[in-house]
Amino acid sequence: MSEARDIALVDELRALPEETSWVEFKNNNTDPDVIGKRCSALSNSARIEGRDCAYVLWGINDSSHDIVGTDFNPDAKKANGQVLQLWLANCLQPSIAFSFRVVNHPQGRVVLLEIPAATGTPVAFNSISFIRIGSATPKLTDFPERYQQLIERMQPYRWEQLIARQYATGDDVLALLDYSQYFRLTKQPLPDNRAGIFDRLEADRLIVRDVGERWNITNLGAILFATRLSDFEASLARKGVRFVAYGGNNRAAAVTYRHDGQKGYAAGFEGLVGYLNDLLPKNEHIGAALREAHPLFPELAIRELVANALIHQDMTVTGAGPQIELFNDRIEITNPGRSLVKLDRMIDLPPRSRNEALASLMRRMGMCEEQGSGLDKVFTAVEVFQLPPPLLRADENSMQVVLYAPRSFAEMTQDERVRACYFHAVLKFLSGDKMKNASLCARLGIDPKNAAQATGVINKALNAGLIRIADPDHPRAGYVPHWA
Repeated sequence: MSEARDIALVDELRALPEETSWVEFKNNNTDPDVIGKRCSALSNSARIEGRDCAYVLWGINDSSHDIVGTDFNPDAKKANGQVLQLWLANCLQPSIAFSFRVVNHPQGRVVLLEIPAATGTPVAFNSISFIRIGSATPKLTDFPERYQQLIERMQPYRWEQLIARQYATGDDVLALLDYSQYFRLTKQPLPDNRAGIFDRLEADRLIVRDVGERWNITNLGAILFATRLSDFEASLARKGVRFVAYGGNNRAAAVTYRHDGQKGYAAGFEGLVGYLNDLLPKNEHIGAALREAHPLFPELAIRELVANALIHQDMTVTGAGPQIELFNDRIEITNPGRSLVKLDRMIDLPPRSRNEALASLMRRMGMCEEQGSGLDKVFTAVEVFQLPPPLLRADENSMQVVLYAPRSFAEMTQDERVRACYFHAVLKFLSGDKMKNASLCARLGIDPKNAAQATGVINKALNAGLIRIADPDHPRAGYVPHWA
């Protein structure tokens, strides 16, 4: 934390007309119990007021807000034989990440206590939650309407709202973020002045106001529109998309291409998808007069699966980001974090995203399909191309989708045939229809004269419990997914 910012913060807080429910000024009152109660009360009140932090400042007159200086030394202060900060951490539930900072202001020594606003649960001191009302610090439970207001305003943890770059100048913001791409992708005219640019970026929470006429760039702003992700902390820079192409069917093969994404997801998305499509193998077909090259994988599927990997990753997993690996016979797209939806229900159930603001803005910019329709279109495109069914797999720390190059029915494994049958039944059900032997023949490229092959696949899917007969009294009516 820079001293210049702390000085600007002190001056901004002093400029308030009076103490608020989230700011308190003190001369030298350093009673530990008073500080503990204030931490609880100010943290809870800050959340009600929509503030990210609350503050206590020592060395400032609470009437005039003049700096009078203080000899309070939080590092030397003891409480019940313990260092004050350790004692406070043990007495506050949950243990919030407060911080004491000495500010050497030009007008005198100030001690600043920064207290994060309550998030998941009200902050309590010695098991009692307090609230700030005027200059009083009563128990939160004595004011049920404020307790209810606090519960309603507490938001779950959102990685997108955290700060990627603090106390940035306007010039820094314009250099660090590709703001022209933001206006182009959101289809807004580029304002002819800086204030208009900052107003729009702030409206979408890409930046938030800091003190001293500076700005904070949020994680959302950086991950979407960074000119260079490497300009930010390593933990964020590592979330750039990594692409590796191999000259064979496994990772032991020689690497033929490697690309580590440097731009934010939105700023670099079109370039990334174009780069992938240029590298993907193509099949040649003889048209009416000319040879025509068609991509081996549906472009829509690639685009949607890459966007899904960006949107649904767990941003809190450190040292990892989305990865795309291209082999001769498949493409694997991996993102950090286990899926929040069961793998066999990812087509029909609405998606659950850890990053709602990121997902919403990417959809607004047309980088992926409307909510809940993207994977439907991926699996539909796979059927149109008569590819083997995608493989969805997850472990404790990652989610992966594998898209396979074309293979005939004879070349597919038994598991792939059964998986294709299940997903075909799902797509039919979602369109208001039922899977039948004839439709599965078309899906798998089976000659209708060999319909018994499709019947064998259906029987295996029935035995695996993946599908069921739609109407037991009329077996010819078709099949639906097991959950339908």
